[in-house]
Amino acid sequence: MQNSIDLGLIGNGAIGALIDEQAEIVWCCMPRLDADPVFCSLLKEHTDQDGYGYCTVELVEQISIEQQYLPNTAVLVTRMTDAGGGVIEIIDFAPRFRQFGRMFTPVMLIRQIRRLQGSPRIRLVVRPAGDYGRERCPITYGSHHIRYTSPTWTLRLTTDASITMLLEELPFFLDDNVTLIFGADETIPSSIGDLARRFQDETVAYWHEWVRDLGIPFEWQDEVIRAAITLKLNTYDDTGAIIAAMTTSIPEAANTVRNWDYRFCWLRDSYFVVNALNRLGATKNMERYLAYLANISASAPGGRLQPVYAIDGKARLEEQLVTTLPGYRGMGPVRRGNQAFEQIQHDVYGSAILAVTHIFFDRRLLRCGDTALFQRLEPLGETALQVYDQPDAGLWELRGSARVHTFSSVMCWAACDRLALIANQLNLQDRATYWRTKADQMYTVIYSRAWNEEKQAFTASFEGDSMDASLLLLHDVGFLSAEDPCFASTVTAIEKELKRGDYVYRYVEADDFGKPENAFIVCTFWYIHALAALGRMDEARSLFENLLKKRNRLGLLAEHIDPRTGEQWGNFVQTYSMVGLINSAIRLSKRWDSAF
Repeated sequence: MQNSIDLGLIGNGAIGALIDEQAEIVWCCMPRLDADPVFCSLLKEHTDQDGYGYCTVELVEQISIEQQYLPNTAVLVTRMTDAGGGVIEIIDFAPRFRQFGRMFTPVMLIRQIRRLQGSPRIRLVVRPAGDYGRERCPITYGSHHIRYTSPTWTLRLTTDASITMLLEELPFFLDDNVTLIFGADETIPSSIGDLARRFQDETVAYWHEWVRDLGIPFEWQDEVIRAAITLKLNTYDDTGAIIAAMTTSIPEAANTVRNWDYRFCWLRDSYFVVNALNRLGATKNMERYLAYLANISASAPGGRLQPVYAIDGKARLEEQLVTTLPGYRGMGPVRRGNQAFEQIQHDVYGSAILAVTHIFFDRRLLRCGDTALFQRLEPLGETALQVYDQPDAGLWELRGSARVHTFSSVMCWAACDRLALIANQLNLQDRATYWRTKADQMYTVIYSRAWNEEKQAFTASFEGDSMDASLLLLHDVGFLSAEDPCFASTVTAIEKELKRGDYVYRYVEADDFGKPENAFIVCTFWYIHALAALGRMDEARSLFENLLKKRNRLGLLAEHIDPRTGEQWGNFVQTYSMVGLINSAIRLSKRWDSAF
């Protein structure tokens, strides 16, 4: 079976796992989201004889299968039926619930396999990999566990299944229930089945309670809830970081070298992520994420931010080629780390400050912004002031060229504009006047140098003539009002040059790797936002409904989409895309007080 990203995501804020439609665990990094993948068959297709890096539950003579999440949870249920009428159910989840006054999120995956009817015969295959797929893990075992050792970590499988049947991978009749618990090399001092059932009940209850506290729109409630849960699963609880995606090196299009490691936290995402969390009312998540951003911003050497950081806040993410994994459908290269950390991207100053601005204005937060935090942000504003009219790699991280990107300049302006607002909020009138004066000066320069009179539009770069989908955000970040005719005409120019059918490309000109082949999903969401701001609601709703139909069978989105086939490409599950869904639904939905 050819790999695809028609996958389900489970997790708990410490780890995450991707599971395909046959209930195979195809991707899972342990002991944290950016670690060595113990299950990696998503990037290493296998045969039954010699493959490894996966975990399957095979039903002998299987004839049908169905899969869905338990409503409003991150618990995935797969039901299989065999030719004789035997039925089994596989329940996959990572425990997450409150215990002893704190959140319990162990490095643990639980698979419960239940007989529902008949006499089903199953075969369990557990073959973890070590060192990015280099080797099948050596094992030791006891009466109820198997230890899989890799160069960096030891995975322990605790189970009430027959150890012999697991080691020999022999089929057996499932008389009742079997439980597999994957986690750290620690003994589980209780009944394995009872523990799994209790953890499942507690985890389901946690997710139900979490969803109940969300602020969601009247329309598209199920879609927004699934997107919100997914955003939660892309969060690393320990630091508050939110990763761009669970995976590395899923190509942006077939047979391209646009394969990147996305298991890190991009500052460019922060503004959009915080807005989504705010609108959902997920204030605890937002607060943790803002703390992560504030820590990075305050410790930036010389007020210089880089585009991307590790989930622990570390700055260096040296990129390496992983030759031991052939890649998604054999389409390498596979990369570990991301050299984008070395790039110059000036939009990061606006992204960070726009996000952190919430700390100064949202009265729900336990710790509001103060003068000390403002003073730690000012060096970022000074840097934005210095670089706003200088060349950079831009939002899309061009690796072989640099120019003065309009969006980067606008985000530098936004950094200074928000510092003026924050200073005013803190009654620091001298600083408010300083930052307002600087922001106004920058605004004048950007407006004159980025506007193309012939096109009647803002262009991707100063004195340029090409278009870039990030210009759709000029209203969102406050640079242009929706009533400004320059905004409407810029949207029109983007429609002419970047829209292909129902999708918007980030740009269409050739870059370091040729012309982009697929559409960047979040750009279409940005276009929907722009249409809504311009009052073109029917068009916006139609495009939004079309994008909802392109989600995979479990309601999830990757980074790119092929406009011709509708197939998704790029790293998965993509935070940018799921945040775009949330923000679009909230903007387009009927209001609750007028819905019925």
